[in-house]
Amino acid sequence: MVPVGDGVELEVRRIQHEQPKGPVLVFLHESLGSIALWRKFPETLAKATGCDALIYNRQGYGRSSDEELPRPHDYLEVAGHQWLPRLLDALEIRDVVLIGHSDGGSIALAGAGAMGRRVKALVTMAAHIYADHLTLAGIEEMAVRYRETDIRERLARYHGPRTDDLFNAWQTVWRDEGFQASMDFSRWLAAIKCPAMIIQGENDEYGVPEQVADIATGIGASAREVLLEDAGHSPHLEKTDQVVALISDFLRSEMVLRNQN
Repeated sequence: MVPVGDGVELEVRRIQHEQPKGPVLVFLHESLGSIALWRKFPETLAKATGCDALIYNRQGYGRSSDEELPRPHDYLEVAGHQWLPRLLDALEIRDVVLIGHSDGGSIALAGAGAMGRRVKALVTMAAHIYADHLTLAGIEEMAVRYRETDIRERLARYHGPRTDDLFNAWQTVWRDEGFQASMDFSRWLAAIKCPAMIIQGENDEYGVPEQVADIATGIGASAREVLLEDAGHSPHLEKTDQVVALISDFLRSEMVLRNQN
């Protein structure tokens, strides 16, 4: 548990090497995710790159402090430009590679834009900078599944008594027309100067492929677009080996990793 100011504590997991070969890999989870729901992906990528890793639960998740509810319209941006730097400062972590999935990808974009040279590279998977028709349809479908299937019980294994609050916070803010109208990541994208890999599964049920192109266009020449065949919303779990290889090769090609031979 790491205090980050204003009475807030965040739950973290760290993976460390005796001689790390690059910046710390920082994993930012999805809207209904957690440290545990990354499964073995952080450990596998940390081993493949030789980098240390930091995985943490945002406010309202796991044992981290409660979050403000209902979520403010700028909750993704605040998580990136305020709480993420505070956590890194508290742990005295300087150089990082941000790796974000879904909501975590959007947070990573804001964090990379806010933290400048501290971020040596950026990888997003299924990030979104606006609510498109697939996003909204996917949320509607998930709401039905939450009521009619065992998905609530499965999520409760990870979120416990917070499960209903988390689910309702997610679907409520994304359905809010004010939130949809206010989403504007342009200033964060324009401020990103580090190498960026923007990944999305071709069959992502929560986002149109144009999200990738629009994010990359907003960042500019330092961004690479990757659309993965036969992958949906969670390419790191569906195509783990391929995604690990993609990210590792990307970091090596951009000279982010040390001791390269």
